[in-house]
Amino acid sequence: MNGVELKAALQRGERVYGTCTVSPSPHWPPMIAGAGVDFVFIDTEHIALDRAQVSWMCRTYAAMGIAPIVRIPKPDPYAACMVLDGGAQGVVAPYLESVEEVRALRSAVKFRPLKGARLRAVLDGEALDEETAAYLAEYNRQNLMVVNIESVAAVEALDTFLAEPDIDAVLIGPHDLSISMGMAEQYERPEYTEMIHRIIDAAKVRGIGVGFHFSFGLETAIDWARYGANFIVHSTDLFMVQEQLGRELGQFREVLGDARRPSAGDTSSSGPAAV
Repeated sequence: MNGVELKAALQRGERVYGTCTVSPSPHWPPMIAGAGVDFVFIDTEHIALDRAQVSWMCRTYAAMGIAPIVRIPKPDPYAACMVLDGGAQGVVAPYLESVEEVRALRSAVKFRPLKGARLRAVLDGEALDEETAAYLAEYNRQNLMVVNIESVAAVEALDTFLAEPDIDAVLIGPHDLSISMGMAEQYERPEYTEMIHRIIDAAKVRGIGVGFHFSFGLETAIDWARYGANFIVHSTDLFMVQEQLGRELGQFREVLGDARRPSAGDTSSSGPAAV
């Protein structure tokens, strides 16, 4: 599924499935493709990937018919243009809390390579001539614009955000949202579920895709999808390898009667850091 197909599926309200991948290993794309994903979510906000690695990953997945969606480190239009130039077919800007940040993302994802005073005039409402408008629409036709909603302030501003043109999807950051709400990782609390439903409702009524990046409970994620989320980023290769390896080594130790030895960087007591 390329960016155009992914965008169309979201607009039709269809569910699309992906995962967060952080490994630049050349063995990874065939493995991810074999899992049946529609897109990959490449995170450069929390993961140390350089520009060349991200571009290699984007172009490889795109060549395999898997849309690469990149989360940039901050809502910066220049960072968005950089990953698009590298082959990304969608951009997620993290922790958006203002309309100005949404417009900055739109300027890069939907109007690249227009910049400067001319771009500012267009964002302020000045009409493009027909030829330039057609050129930009074709130039950016595969690009998805995804806004990351991760705080109470963002939810309070959601109606204003979603009134902005060209948003293709809303991506909920469940972990950071729970922190912002003062209920860290308490995903089953009724008021937390109500907040998730509020975001989903606001996007769906406008025909905008809406989903989540979640790694902490399949049943909870399925409940959100049943409610209406259709842009599903399931876990990350980092977490899944850790969980499966920990599970199987635990079986070895249990059967053979060996105790687990503590090691540097052991996150078993508190769970892995959220990405």
